Amino acid sequence: MPLDPANHRLQTVELDDESLAAASRDQEQERQIAIFDLLEENVFAPEGAENGPYDLRIALIDNRLALDITGPSYQRRHLLSLSPLRGVVRDYRMVCESYYDAIRNATPQKIEALDMGRRGLHNEGSSLLQRRLSGKVEIDQDTARRLFTLICALQWRS
Repeated sequence: MPLDPANHRLQTVELDDESLAAASRDQEQERQIAIFDLLEENVFAPEGAENGPYDLRIALIDNRLALDITGPSYQRRHLLSLSPLRGVVRDYRMVCESYYDAIRNATPQKIEALDMGRRGLHNEGSSLLQRRLSGKVEIDQDTARRLFTLICALQWRS
């Protein structure tokens, strides 16, 4: 049965300041856009929760991803190992850094090739995140993509 996005959605998203890596201007802009887009449209249904909307706080705790979710009559923390995401996050970060550099001085063909690689890794990371959250939180592909961006933001170093 499809979820009602009016009842199963995020209303706020916060990244833990202590977990947040220093970011370049491009990375900070990507974070802000991901949060804005996420709040504009998302599907977020924690297992066992009847209705939202929900507040989400994302942090790194002891090298694990912590998702603190609160909503009406609902409060839960999910801790996820970052190990399954580590490789795709690393590859995504490297391609993003090359993409940001290319935007300033590369040919349109190189920029397009890097953007295609970036999108492919982003999709791979998003699908992996959806699988990792299975049984904990149901999310759609667009929500997974934006959450993956924010998870990467916690690990990026300038």
